[in-house]
Amino acid sequence: MRVGSFVLAAQFPGQGEGEALHRAVRSAEVAEEAGLDTVWLAEHHFVPYGTCPSAVTLAALLLGRTRRLRIGTAVSVLPTAHPVALGEQAALLHITSGGRFSLGVGRGGPWVDLEVFGAGLEAYEKGFPESLDLLVRWLREPSVGAAGERFAFREVPVVPRPSESLTETEGPEVVVACTSPASVRLAAERGLPMLLGMHVGDEEKAEMVALWRRHARACGRPAGEIHRAAHVSAGVCQVADRRADAVETLMKAMPGWLRQGLAAHVTVDGRKRRMRDPLAYTELLCGLHPVGNPRLCADRLAATSERTGISRFALLVEGSGDLAATEENVRRLGTEVLPQLG
Repeated sequence: MRVGSFVLAAQFPGQGEGEALHRAVRSAEVAEEAGLDTVWLAEHHFVPYGTCPSAVTLAALLLGRTRRLRIGTAVSVLPTAHPVALGEQAALLHITSGGRFSLGVGRGGPWVDLEVFGAGLEAYEKGFPESLDLLVRWLREPSVGAAGERFAFREVPVVPRPSESLTETEGPEVVVACTSPASVRLAAERGLPMLLGMHVGDEEKAEMVALWRRHARACGRPAGEIHRAAHVSAGVCQVADRRADAVETLMKAMPGWLRQGLAAHVTVDGRKRRMRDPLAYTELLCGLHPVGNPRLCADRLAATSERTGISRFALLVEGSGDLAATEENVRRLGTEVLPQLG
């Protein structure tokens, strides 16, 4: 089992953007000291829900600040990026970090980002498979050309080639954020592991893993590849001496952040959207994930792994909104929870 943190650089009420980003960087540095496996970085535009607009850029900084830790994006939003440009950045980070970079990608949402970056709604609604395939080809082949609906260009050499890294893997792993059966099948067809959201419980995650395996087999993916697929479960973690104290910490801070962060999202086409109730959502997260004393947290992670078959975790550790409390939370996760997981 590999346990990492999930960092949004969340801007809580009354905080500045610099404060949120400083907390994100410090939490990653402490994660390496505490023995965590990975730091997964979220990407958002124009909203205080998350103040990091480029997960791959922040990943570059953290790879330079750390020596052992794996750094991943969770996720780089593919519809608003050119897959070749993102592939070049991923290859660069893979090579220069000695293979410590993981590239998580997703569709994002129907937000105004699509207008600002000139992608358009179609890139979100229909263009994700084409972008994903072009990205993966760039990371696996020596030269690439394209003749798709969105991307068309003559064949060009891949420079730098990820396989030039002196590592056991030819290139960075690609993980796909999946929120629906269609996206699960998309990932399975390509043999790519999934990142499953923190709003989803064990039963639904188990169903998504089972669907991935069935579809991967039906598509003729190799049995070894299916068996080795290391899916990632996103969640929340808050460690305290008593469960009541951990829950209280999150209930005091997270609803305010969720309320202002989620409300700031603007749809590109004016469509109506339903916003989660911040209090109810925080309560849901506290019930689904490792929130409590170290023994409870370890048991919850082990139970989720057993029920779902998922071996990797990306846990939101900044739910208190406070720098010192976040650092303590990460340290306790590493020194008091992880040892109980073997």
